[in-house]
Amino acid sequence: MVEAEARQRGRRLNVSETVLDAISRALRLDPDERAHLFQLAKPTAGRPRRTATRPQPVRPGLRDLLRTLEHTPALVLGRRLDVLASNQMARALLTDFDALPHRERNLVRFMFCDENARSLYTHWDTHAQDIVASLRRDAGRHPHDPLLAELVGELSITDEDFRSWWADQNVYRHTHGSKHFHHPIVGPLTLHYESLTLPADPDQRLSVYTAEAGSSSEEALRLLAAWIRQPETSHGQHADH
Repeated sequence: MVEAEARQRGRRLNVSETVLDAISRALRLDPDERAHLFQLAKPTAGRPRRTATRPQPVRPGLRDLLRTLEHTPALVLGRRLDVLASNQMARALLTDFDALPHRERNLVRFMFCDENARSLYTHWDTHAQDIVASLRRDAGRHPHDPLLAELVGELSITDEDFRSWWADQNVYRHTHGSKHFHHPIVGPLTLHYESLTLPADPDQRLSVYTAEAGSSSEEALRLLAAWIRQPETSHGQHADH
């Protein structure tokens, strides 16, 4: 909706913040949609600057932090929702991102291309739509990112759900909330997540999943941590998920 309104006002917008404020109020945009509108309206001088496609480095101290979270799934997300780093618990909960080719280490690709994702997330439709809206927000911040265009194009061709939800043009920023899982090893979990933008790099954020104290989900996380510590040969087929 935001992008449609922006395009109606010309391909290159150069309007005042007062006008943009009035538009956002008239459209009743939430804070994330308002920020998205402002990003779309920024004038670009000359040729568009393409976003660099080199890998985003993760600071060694941040990797050390992930390793210290032995009982808590945690991962670092970058542009396009690329999974830049993850700890053992996150890989056991979701999938072993480290075992995937770099191109495939992406939360959007996992959500739509990994068959296990649809059974892992209890409310897959809701979480998948949020993921698409989060990617749409990233597209507003990096409109000339060729890897993002490649990702969107690929999924638009191969997945009808993605194509439909991308066309909705919703934007969303993951900051906190809850997700419901049905894990093949430990069963149902309800986990709360906090997604923190890193001060040293606004294009990276740390996402940490926790369970309510004393809950069955907390016990399930303990069981998952214990499963990780078992010999690798005992994991069998479940190691891929």
